[in-house]
Amino acid sequence: MPYRTLLTVIYSSEACAAQIAAGAQLARRLDAHLDILCLGIDEVQVGYYFAGADAVLQQTSIAMAREKAEALQSAAEAAVVAEDVRWSAQAMVTQFGVLTEVVARAAMFSDLVVQPLPLGDLGGDAAVAIVEAALFAGQSPVLLLPAAELSPEFPRRAVVGWNSGVEAMSAVRAALPALKLAGSASVAMIDPPLRAADQSAPGQRLCTMLDRHGIRAEVALLPKTKPRVSDVLMDHVEGQDADLLVTGAYGHSRFREAILGGATRELMSRARVPLLMAH
Repeated sequence: MPYRTLLTVIYSSEACAAQIAAGAQLARRLDAHLDILCLGIDEVQVGYYFAGADAVLQQTSIAMAREKAEALQSAAEAAVVAEDVRWSAQAMVTQFGVLTEVVARAAMFSDLVVQPLPLGDLGGDAAVAIVEAALFAGQSPVLLLPAAELSPEFPRRAVVGWNSGVEAMSAVRAALPALKLAGSASVAMIDPPLRAADQSAPGQRLCTMLDRHGIRAEVALLPKTKPRVSDVLMDHVEGQDADLLVTGAYGHSRFREAILGGATRELMSRARVPLLMAH
């Protein structure tokens, strides 16, 4: 199924222009509709009533969040109106405690959510919460973009980070429209077993599946030459001159990755090409 509805969630004026430009470029490339959700996050209240709260303070913080949401919507509309795409924009006020619910409602009706890297230069707690809400509660694939602009022919070649896991399979299925545009993919496996449980060669069945979708796929067996899996994958992406990396998200729990680190969070902070993830 092609991507027909793209969603970008804007909560920061610093990222607004870049998000609109990237979202509009993808919408043109895919002949898709771009939905823009502009959030004013009330950072004073967490989303729950607390005893002794001052009513004036609460109303003031909500009013500030509403002004921010409306300002973001005005900036987004001014930027997107010059783009030759179908679009809609909405401003909403939310508190951090219910941010997941607000984003999930929008993401669940989208084919692809387009966001900046949540742990990159324009990232932060709210950016991570937005991406995780789309992945988990919204059950939507997410395309995370580094600061560099998208090439006009994006995507032209892809790398699939494959470990035979459920999350990786979800990402591949979600990425099929993008992989078809690219036309070819390198299936990267880091230190895989010699044989899968069904005795097939590493990555063989995935390559067969992709080939039946018209995607030329080849397996690349990579030794773990660096401590971080993310570094091995990014080196392979550069070696393939690829402009898209497809991986599963959070094969380990979010709590474990937040405390101990993991490939998902490493890629979310340092990926040098667009990163398409699903859970």
